[in-house]
Amino acid sequence: MARRSKIYEGKAKDLFAGPEPETLIQYFKDDAACRTPEKTGTINGKGVLNNLISEHLMGLLHEIGIPTHLIRRINMREQLVRQVETIPVRVIVRNISAGSLVSRLGIPEGTLLPRSIVEYCYKSEELGCPVISEEHITAFGWASPQDIDDFLAMALRINDYLGGLFRGIGIKLVDLNLEFGRIYDENGEMRIVLIDEISPDSCRLWDIKDGRKLDLDRFRQDLGGMEEAYQEVARRLGVLPEGGVKELSL
Repeated sequence: MARRSKIYEGKAKDLFAGPEPETLIQYFKDDAACRTPEKTGTINGKGVLNNLISEHLMGLLHEIGIPTHLIRRINMREQLVRQVETIPVRVIVRNISAGSLVSRLGIPEGTLLPRSIVEYCYKSEELGCPVISEEHITAFGWASPQDIDDFLAMALRINDYLGGLFRGIGIKLVDLNLEFGRIYDENGEMRIVLIDEISPDSCRLWDIKDGRKLDLDRFRQDLGGMEEAYQEVARRLGVLPEGGVKELSL
């Protein structure tokens, strides 16, 4: 790791220069963090699990025509990804009331929303990723109206597909946090692609039978059992060996 050029250091992932032009290595860490309240910690094996889960889900989305930045998984903690022009907007699709929707609007946690609601946040950890509107996005040049149409359509399709996938393994997809970027081909043509990760760090996942939380809220709310919850998601998706994380090369 020391010989690589670090491009970005995040709370849960680091990015390094890739082995080929216009590629990056995305490294998944065991660090856990949340903004409200500000807290950090380390969960053994979380990076490995998120890497496996995200690779699996990104691969399935690619099969249904969702373009992503993922090229391939390199090892248990690293992915080779395409370098993109990041759109500084997080797209949140909500199906059930949870998180900030509860505190901002007073809707009781667990309320089934009348339809999936899409919200946008400005991607700035320093500012706490504030909620923004399409007017902000276009006025400040973060994305064009066509870009918004493209990633909105992709976000709703991703939500629909993953909602059915998780329902089939006994999990409710409460909400998901998506990020997108731009890739340009040799002719200068641009397309929007899904980036970052899809994992229990970026989705709220509840067990259908007992409502047990299987995501980062276990850390946010000091519920404990976070490693076991992430392993349960990976097991149901079929990406965790029978021996668990200890069987994997960390």
